[in-house]
This record gives sequence, C-alpha cells and structure tokens, in this order.
Amino acid sequence: MKIILYAFIVYFSLFFTSNPPAIKPDTPDDQALKAIYDEALNKSWGYTNLEHLCKNIGPRLSGSESAATAVTWSSDVLRKLSDTVYLQQVEVPVWERGKKTEAEALLGNNDIVELDACALGGSVATLNNRSLTAEVVEVKSSKDLLIKGKDAIKDKIVFYNCEMDPTLINNFEAYDQAMDECFNGTGDAAQYGAQAVLVRSLTHAEDEYPHTQTITYKDPNKKIPALALSTKSANFLRSAIATDDKLKVTMQTDCTAKGTAKSHNVIAEIKGSKYPNEVILVSAYLDSWDLGEGAQANGAGAMHAMEVLYLFKKLKIQPQHTIRCVLYTNSLFGGAGAKKYAEEMRKNREKHILAIESDRGGFVPQGFNIGGTPLAAEATIQQLRRYAYLFKPYNLFYFEKGETGADIEALKTGDVPLISLFTESQRYFDYHNAATDVYENVNKRELELGSASIASLVYLIDKYGLPMQSGGTRK
Repeated sequence: MKIILYAFIVYFSLFFTSNPPAIKPDTPDDQALKAIYDEALNKSWGYTNLEHLCKNIGPRLSGSESAATAVTWSSDVLRKLSDTVYLQQVEVPVWERGKKTEAEALLGNNDIVELDACALGGSVATLNNRSLTAEVVEVKSSKDLLIKGKDAIKDKIVFYNCEMDPTLINNFEAYDQAMDECFNGTGDAAQYGAQAVLVRSLTHAEDEYPHTQTITYKDPNKKIPALALSTKSANFLRSAIATDDKLKVTMQTDCTAKGTAKSHNVIAEIKGSKYPNEVILVSAYLDSWDLGEGAQANGAGAMHAMEVLYLFKKLKIQPQHTIRCVLYTNSLFGGAGAKKYAEEMRKNREKHILAIESDRGGFVPQGFNIGGTPLAAEATIQQLRRYAYLFKPYNLFYFEKGETGADIEALKTGDVPLISLFTESQRYFDYHNAATDVYENVNKRELELGSASIASLVYLIDKYGLPMQSGGTRK
C-alpha cells in the first residue's frame, strides 16, 4: 500500500512539473542569478583560493601531512563564510609512492629504452625493492587472460594496452569503459601467475606523462607490482612487442602501504531560516594524487562547493534550508570519507533534500547530471527544466539522467536526488591523475562559471523545493 501511495505522489508531482508555467524575464529569480554570476565572475574568489591550495599546500595524498594541512586551511576559510564548521574524523589508509619507480624496455639488439612510468595507487613494491625482468604479454582486457591461459601468463609481465574509445563523445563514458577493462585487471593477472602489470594511461593525449589510478587486488595473498605507462611509452611498447620476439621489460618500484591514519571530512553550514533540519548538500573531495597539484582533480570541485557558501554570504542570501558544504577525505583510496559521512547522516537521522557533488574539473559547465533512485531522478529532471529560461543566458542546457559523483553515491536512498555538475569533458583526461594537473591548467573563467552554476541551482532548489520532498514544489 505504501509503495502504491509513493508512486502516486511521484506521478502527481511529475504531471504538474512537466507542464510548468512560462517564466518571464526580469523576475526576482532572473536578477538573483545575474547577481550570483556577476559576483563569481568579478571577484575570482575560487580561483584565488585554488592557487593557495595548489601552490602553498600542493598534492594531498590520503593520510599525508599536506592532506591534513588542507583540512586545517579549508576549515579556516569556511569558518568566515558559515554559521558553523566542524570536522568529522575518518580512519584512512596510507600509501606512499616511494622515491624510485623505473621501467625499461630491453630490446633484442641490446638497446635499452626508458619507459615513462609511475606506480599505480595501492601497488606493492617489487620484491625487496629490487628490479624484476620478464617477457611481456600484451592484452586488451582481462578476457584476454582467459583466452591466452595461465601457461602464457605465468611469470610474465602483463601489459594492459586499453585505449579510451575515441568515438565516444562523452570522455567520462570512455574512461569508465577502459577502467573496467584494464585497471580492474591487476588482480586477475596476479591470479594467472603474472609477476607484474603495466597499464596504459587513460587519456586521449599522446605525451610522456603517466596517469596514476587506484588498483585493487582480488586476493590479499597475491599482490604484484603495477605501473602506469604514458601513452607514448605504451605505443612504443606495443610496436616493440609486435616486431621483437626477444623483448623484455625490467621494472622497479619501492612504494609501500603504511597502515592507517586519522583524517577528517570538513563540514560547514549556513543554517536555514525556515527548514533548518532539511539539508541541501554541496560537496567535493579534498584529497588528491601526489603527481601534480590536484588542481582539476579535485581542487576545482572543492572550490565550487566552498564558493557556494561564499556567494550566499557575500550576496546576503538567507536560505530557507540549511546549505551544507562537505569536503570529503580519502576519495581516491576507497572513499572512507564519503562512507563515514553517509553513516553519520543515517545515524543522526538527518534529512537531505538534495546532494550535489562537483567531480568533473573546472571546465565549462553545460548543465547537470541527475541520479538517485529512478523516481527521484525523473522528478528532479522535470523540476530543473522549469528553470530552462533562467539558465539559458549562462549556456546551461543539459538536465539528464547520468552518472553522478562517486562520493554522493553513498547517499543514494529513498527520495534524495543526486546531482553532479556536467562539464565539457574533452580536456579533463589530459590532466587527470598526472603531473600536468596543476593550477596553471585550470581556466579562471571556466572555474568561476562552475561555481556560479551550482550556486544558482542551490538558490532555486532552496526557494522552490523539489516535488519528491515533503511539501512538494513550493510556489
């Protein structure tokens, strides 16, 4: 009976929100959004703070001193913008890259070619931190291991040469597809007796920068070293394998796991004037890889989330609902921060009416991906389309079902819609998880547009509510 009633309410809401009244220009909402964009584009608050995060603090690997510094710094900044700021303690794994990672191709004519390589996150070191040398087997996916069989894989180095599909216009879709085929295959290679793994970096760019990524082992007793290769080195190795039957690779890394450490989620709030116990969440992860400065992944997202509070405070917008900014720790090594936040939310029986995450860099915003349960997603899409006229001057046009940020997936329950800023994706993976992910490669204006876009969405949802929530859409 409850399910039938729930479905009826959703249908009723969708019927009315799919036939919205026309929105006329020069309304208070029109003017409010213009004020938000004007402030973001004129003052560069997020871009200035991103520079400090990248240049003064730098890379923020989970459990590191710099990650702890970022927590302290961001909480100090948010304290000036919020009614309350507090830290949520999280136990996080600690992994260090070490000081030495090398890979070389040993050709049959005795030439030695250095390969651009970096250890993959969570990799074990080579035995006794010494180099290992073996023949190489190239595969396109873990399915190839089954085809080749254990005899062909045992004691070899498996080279996962998986390319992002260039025909997929959405680069995030191409990335996810290649991730499933390659980066999740390290554990499979170990099961087949491989000595180590090399993985092609996931980017369309052809350059000398390897891109790291977290790997997982299926069997804790069968862990093998895993390195990422730059696309140039991967292309060279592919050609060498095809023409040199005496080719071998030697590789070495001294990375290591160092137990766990205490870290924190940073949580800041502007209390709602009318619905203080109903939360609109804006969030991003604060940690980063250690190769670059964590600018696009995910300093830009952190600035988007923080700047929502800045814009509300600066423009003296008093929200009806509580606006909560959360900066998650440990997104890159298992998502312990997001899990802890979701656990505490449920434990305290907090009511979230919306969860937003920025996890696609500081590129040109085009709209929003909407997720959550199917009913919640569809109802929210129809509601957002009511605002099409308001968003049109800012080139926001995309309001569709899609993949949302990994950290808010832990909140996928009941009627809570999940939303991610949808950005232009063609350049994101040029920098993602590589040494090129630095402040200089974030466009100031594009970052500012992202902050204003999220703040505008929060303003409208705060004012009008959502059809799935108690009270429905407010006039």
